[in-house]
Amino acid sequence: MDARSKESFRFCVLGPPRAWRHGTELALGPPQQRAVLALLLLRRGRAVGVGELVDGIWGAEPPAAAVSVLRTYVSRLRRLLEPERPAGEAPRLVVSLGDGYALRGDHIVSDLDRFEDLVARAEARHAAGDGPDAVQLLGSALELWDGVPLAGVPGPRAEVERRQLAERRTAVLEARLRIEVGLGLHERALPELTALYAAHPLRESLCELLLTALYRGGRRAEALDVYDRTRRTLADELGIEPGPRLRALHAGLLADGPGPADAGTGGRPAGSDGGVRAPHPDVEDEAGRAHPEFDETTVTDTGPGDVTDTGPGADGRDTHTGQEPHPGPQHVVRPSQLPTDLATFTGRRTQLDCFAALLPHREQPQATVIGLISGMAGAGKTTLAVHWAHRIAHRFPDGSLYVDLRGYGPSAARTEPGEAIGTFLVALGVAPQEVPEGLDAQAALFRSVLAGRRVLIVLDNAVDTEQVGPLLPAAPGCLVIVTSRSRLSGLVARHGARPLTLGPLSAEESLELLARRLGGARVDAEPEAARAIVGLCARLPLALSIVAARAALHPGFRLADIAAELRQDHGSLDAFSGGDLGTDARAVFSWSHRGLSPEAAVLFRRLALHPGPDITTDAAAALADLAPRRVRTVLTELTGASLLIERAPGRFVFHDLLRAYATELVEAEDDAPARAAALLRMHDHFLLSAHHASVVLDPFREVIPLPTGTTDAAPLRFSDRARATAWLRTERYVLREIVGHAAAHGFDAHAWRTAAALDVYFNRLGYWHDLLEINTAALRSARTLGSVTGQAYSLCGLGVAHSQLNHAAQARDHLEQGLELFRAAGHASGQARAHRGLAYLCNRTDLRDAALDHYARAVELYRSEGDVSGEAGVLNQVAWTYILIGEHEQALRRCTEAVLLYHEQGDPYGEASTQDTLGYALHHLARYPEAIERFELSARLFHGIGDRFLEADVLSHLADAHLATGDRDAARTALATALARLEELAHAEADVVRRRLRELDGEAEPSP
Repeated sequence: MDARSKESFRFCVLGPPRAWRHGTELALGPPQQRAVLALLLLRRGRAVGVGELVDGIWGAEPPAAAVSVLRTYVSRLRRLLEPERPAGEAPRLVVSLGDGYALRGDHIVSDLDRFEDLVARAEARHAAGDGPDAVQLLGSALELWDGVPLAGVPGPRAEVERRQLAERRTAVLEARLRIEVGLGLHERALPELTALYAAHPLRESLCELLLTALYRGGRRAEALDVYDRTRRTLADELGIEPGPRLRALHAGLLADGPGPADAGTGGRPAGSDGGVRAPHPDVEDEAGRAHPEFDETTVTDTGPGDVTDTGPGADGRDTHTGQEPHPGPQHVVRPSQLPTDLATFTGRRTQLDCFAALLPHREQPQATVIGLISGMAGAGKTTLAVHWAHRIAHRFPDGSLYVDLRGYGPSAARTEPGEAIGTFLVALGVAPQEVPEGLDAQAALFRSVLAGRRVLIVLDNAVDTEQVGPLLPAAPGCLVIVTSRSRLSGLVARHGARPLTLGPLSAEESLELLARRLGGARVDAEPEAARAIVGLCARLPLALSIVAARAALHPGFRLADIAAELRQDHGSLDAFSGGDLGTDARAVFSWSHRGLSPEAAVLFRRLALHPGPDITTDAAAALADLAPRRVRTVLTELTGASLLIERAPGRFVFHDLLRAYATELVEAEDDAPARAAALLRMHDHFLLSAHHASVVLDPFREVIPLPTGTTDAAPLRFSDRARATAWLRTERYVLREIVGHAAAHGFDAHAWRTAAALDVYFNRLGYWHDLLEINTAALRSARTLGSVTGQAYSLCGLGVAHSQLNHAAQARDHLEQGLELFRAAGHASGQARAHRGLAYLCNRTDLRDAALDHYARAVELYRSEGDVSGEAGVLNQVAWTYILIGEHEQALRRCTEAVLLYHEQGDPYGEASTQDTLGYALHHLARYPEAIERFELSARLFHGIGDRFLEADVLSHLADAHLATGDRDAARTALATALARLEELAHAEADVVRRRLRELDGEAEPSP
């Protein structure tokens, strides 16, 4: 795309998100849609995974259909940005990459890009010694801001980005003011500098700059007052003293010497402390001061022997705590036990933001604060805990303690609480001989020694609450960080721990990890291969680290070759074996598995037999051959051990690598007959449940005989149509996978029968691509069995799906083949089904007479079988055909006959469909009040049944009837209700209804 076409797309994020195409501003749609666009823009051409977008927009509780809704937003954005793109041509702007999307950076310009370009140019001019030009460029950059960045964009990711952008603006504004002061323009800078300092009173670099400007303006007293105010604020808010640079500046003011030196006001190049770049959040505390690890002027701790107090004062009280002396240390030491921080740590920004809320406030807390990091093996809990502890250690002047409790490891020698306390007491200055015997006495002394102190304590790798309890301080002021693979619900309930569950990294964070380990140039050179590695490692830090280590040891290996190697081993853990037990994924997972009860261990491995994408309690009970009540307890044990994730109440998922581990276990520990028996119970459960749902939803439908020898797999039973429909809808993806799994694993009789039980209802719910998938698998199984009836059902199901998707030739071929097979089997009801499918196809292709012929043959077949419900259904379809022909009176007569038959059968679904047809005929006869009455009755019946899709369809018809009477408000209400039903299903037809509502309200609709 040339420069001129690039300029035709302009975006703004440094304020409310806005977009222009060819100079015309675009309507960006609802807030969540704007959030999708904003997150793509901020990624600057790099892919954003679907999961990351869902998490970023909706947070921890996304709607059930979040992925489908997200794809709808992406589709709308594509139409909005490229309205003239021919059908079938790939999008040029919002493109699919891997498991997510990207906004092609070479096709767009944004105010953020312009801002960063101006800042980079200013940095270069400043480095070259051209301060005035740098000031002008920075001023131009700041003028691009239009209020709060990303204003009105919802979601947790937008909130994080807003904070980061605001910090970026503050840093650039500070840099401009610093250069101005360095140029001697302190009087001009002072008003803006004073306001900026007032907004950020904890930012010491701003205070330094303000002191310098005031002093150079001859306002030394005001400068001293600002310093005093800053010192008090730092002490009150953060409990710290000013940093060494600020103290030195203050000393110079007191001495009334030649005054502050440059203080970073122009004598250093951009990018240094006085430059344009924003401080990195990982190396700066809340006061804007560099982290001690990176600040060479800060005196660091010397370890456990660092004496900071000499013991009791003259009054016999401890000079540090003000308390009576107790058996214990005769001098106070400041231990520093944290393990080394990981130099290549990356990501986890959201979690680090959450941790900030745990820091003790300047007002004394009522109790010790406890942060609990739980999650599966390999998620990086220890790495995160240690990294965060290093970032905040300066907040705890009395030191830091660390212990590995060894709750999970290659041996069962876990650290006992008494052993950990003894180590802590000695580190705090207690002589070893003074450590008492017995856990209670040790814990009491530990609490006493910590009284009045502010200590950071990291309890790593805890196995249960009992191991942690004795190690908790009693007095306020301390912060305890606990990591565990278990959720430690007792620690949350009894001790008020604040839990944070650590999952896999986001796709972006995973790529950052690879870049930090391998170098950005190597990752950028093979972006597709890097993304493939991320996917194959399932975004698990342990797996990514193992693969990155292998790549780092072999710099000549292409990332594409490493990805190919991973694909070859995908489904096993062979590729994720490091050089020792701690970096072997299989060994690390085994330490969690070893602690399970026998029942939980069996269930864990047998869950790997389920095809996913998630599994319910009832399906798990079938696999494990346990009662549902018992299996709930076992599932709780697995989720508590972070070996399984409860995605929604009663619905569980594996992490990909844990699934691979469970698959290895089930193949190694369960013989073939045991696995086959578990699979038979699972497939029986789904076939019988689908059969029961079919019977409830359509009690008059022909029943397909079930296979002999089914197990007692605790199938679900449904008390009404609403519950049956809800189960079909929520289990849609699982049922689709189950049919394919049955066909692939030799359960052929289950495959075609399950598909046949589902096809009519998947059709009603609009899941037509799913119909294609399950009936393709079903046909393969029926042919394997040599079942003529099974093939006929599968062919008719395929024909219906192709008809709905406007594949007329394929639909006709499949339906005619199915008809011939039903004839060969002497199956009258099956022949009627095929004729109805062919008639429906004829109506869709404007062959009305042929449709009526097929319907007439279907009626004869149903009457020969005494199938009143089938006959009534055909009469309703005949009525619809007459409507299409324009013979509305004929349609009314056929509908009246059908309603009488449905009343005779007590079939509300059939009556609901026929009442809709009646309303449609009456509407075309201009009998609008009668039509409205019929449509309202039909919508009520469908609502009671629980069929949201057809209810929405009828409500659209009702809106048309209201519009025909001139009642726009009633039409709007009907369409709004229809839209709510379709959005509940995340159905594509929602866009059509949404467009109608906008047209009704007189809004312009962007061209498709």
